Amino acid sequence: MKKRVVVTGIGCVTPVGIGKEAFWKAITSGVSGINRITRFDASQYTTQIAAEVKDFSPEDYIDKKEARKMDRFTQFAVAASHMAVEDAKLDTEAVESERFGVIIGSGIGGIQTLEEQHQRLMEKGAKRVSPFFIPMMITNIGSGHISMALNAKGPNNTVVTACASSTNAVGEAFRVIERGDADIMITGGAEASITPLSIAGFCSMKAMSTNNDEPQKASRPFDANRDGFVMGEGAGMMVMESLEHALKRGATIYAEVVGYGMSADAYHITAPDPEGKGAARSMENALRDGDVSYKDVDYINAHGTSTPYNDKFETMAIKNVFKEHAKELCVSSTKSMTGHLLGAAGGIEGIVCALAIQNDTVPPTINYETPDEECDLDYVPNKSRKTTVNYALSNSLGFGGHNATIVLKKYS
Repeated sequence: MKKRVVVTGIGCVTPVGIGKEAFWKAITSGVSGINRITRFDASQYTTQIAAEVKDFSPEDYIDKKEARKMDRFTQFAVAASHMAVEDAKLDTEAVESERFGVIIGSGIGGIQTLEEQHQRLMEKGAKRVSPFFIPMMITNIGSGHISMALNAKGPNNTVVTACASSTNAVGEAFRVIERGDADIMITGGAEASITPLSIAGFCSMKAMSTNNDEPQKASRPFDANRDGFVMGEGAGMMVMESLEHALKRGATIYAEVVGYGMSADAYHITAPDPEGKGAARSMENALRDGDVSYKDVDYINAHGTSTPYNDKFETMAIKNVFKEHAKELCVSSTKSMTGHLLGAAGGIEGIVCALAIQNDTVPPTINYETPDEECDLDYVPNKSRKTTVNYALSNSLGFGGHNATIVLKKYS
């Protein structure tokens, strides 16, 4: 028998707020976290804006000496995990540690450390490269640090599927509990890629918005005048448990995870399938896995990157899967506020779906001003909406043609 799986704790470090309450208040109020880059001098870049995490002190969550041995993405991951555990009122000393695991996603991992240590190599020579360089940089170290911080000795893994990473991570954590290999999982994603090299690479691809004069209006998913995504950073982590375990300890349940699907476009290294077939298959697989009718879905948190191709093809995919029901759905992109957290996007957006279900509130797509005739769904423009959300679906679509979808429902 498959175990039922529920979300019992939420932790987030985001450009619009740190912690569940601050994040949800900002995201339902339409607050943008995008502004000019302050982490380095971006004046010579074609894109000079990003969604940076402000006022984050790792020492609030991590021993100061330990924090110095972590890349920024790992600091985000560990901090958000501590918040999620606290929110779940989970006593990590009392649980069976070998049935407590971690699966998170990150697309790029410790790129800040890589850049800093390469500069040190060039300027000061090989002997001055930090002995912590490798264990700070490797992408799996985030899940490793979380397991050490929380004494989680169960299944431990890191998923790297570009922008689909943390939706895949949530789906794989769901599978681990569903088949009985663990009782509790920390899952989600973390990313910290607002660095000179990373921004330069995306600028060269011409993938990002160049609306430097109006940063807070730059991310405008599904709007006819969208011109590219805006980089974000942060982490979103959830505590997921078997329903049996959650009920036994009297946990608060935000939502139940019921379906997980994925697919490959097998089309292009960066461009999505022009007919949206891969994204459609991912959604269909998740609905089938959860035995959910497309007619029952109330809300889709879209991948919605604000790039010309993604938003058009994702809209096409939604219409192909949801047929006549597509026009009745609420579809919004919270990337309009948080920017695109790359491998961490799905972690944050899975949290959005859980909170939308709990609060019967759909966050908006801000900066939606000029309709695009090829993007003709209800994108919940500019203001959040109170409406019953029984089922919510989260999409993440990554470079390499990776597509991942999870389905959550109201617990009953």
